[in-house]
Amino acid sequence: MAVSLENIIRWEYKERVDYLVSLNTQRKLHREVVLGDFNGRGFLLLVEHTPVITVGRFGNQGNILASKEEIEKKGVRVYRIERGGDVTYHGPGQLVGYPIINLRDFGLGVKTYVYLLEKTIMDALKDFGIEGYIVEEYPGVWVGDEKIAAIGIYVRNWVTMHGFALNVNTDLEHFSFIVPCGIPDKGVTSMKKILGKEIPLRDVALSLIKWFEKNFRAKLVPSGVSLLTEFR
Repeated sequence: MAVSLENIIRWEYKERVDYLVSLNTQRKLHREVVLGDFNGRGFLLLVEHTPVITVGRFGNQGNILASKEEIEKKGVRVYRIERGGDVTYHGPGQLVGYPIINLRDFGLGVKTYVYLLEKTIMDALKDFGIEGYIVEEYPGVWVGDEKIAAIGIYVRNWVTMHGFALNVNTDLEHFSFIVPCGIPDKGVTSMKKILGKEIPLRDVALSLIKWFEKNFRAKLVPSGVSLLTEFR
């Protein structure tokens, strides 16, 4: 059966993307989805970032533990952005997902949307033999007593931005700069730490795409052109 353009979400996967490039791309695509200025239901960007710390709109700057000089010496930039959530780190070895969709097109409220993101991550982790779970008061996905994936979203005019960050081969030492997600008594983990080996990021990206397609009941297709280059 042919797939209607209305059911299509276009995806792109790219490694080592500057944070501001992805942020500007999201804002551009967000406007397109709000205006209905494209064929399809939205976009999913899956990227690996160069090192950056981001602070959500209600985040506590005090949850950055290192000095500005220490952070800059390590080549890490800091940005305050419009997403929810507190302080988090993005960097090499981490897979960050930015769904840009109109929740009304999918009949979703914000709470259900966040749950479906968590479910998509948990389903993908199972493909690699990892059992994750969710804690209602702390959005994200956990393994044992440690967080493996963070979630922080922004919704305006029913259209989403920002999204999730899954630690695949992430250097967890960089989390020592911050109180991750503003939760002082919990740690962070990664797929590499749990499995004892590196996992190809692209393999994880393709698993996330598979489960995103199933959980959101849409057809995901490659973007065809580099959205991240086009809107730089």
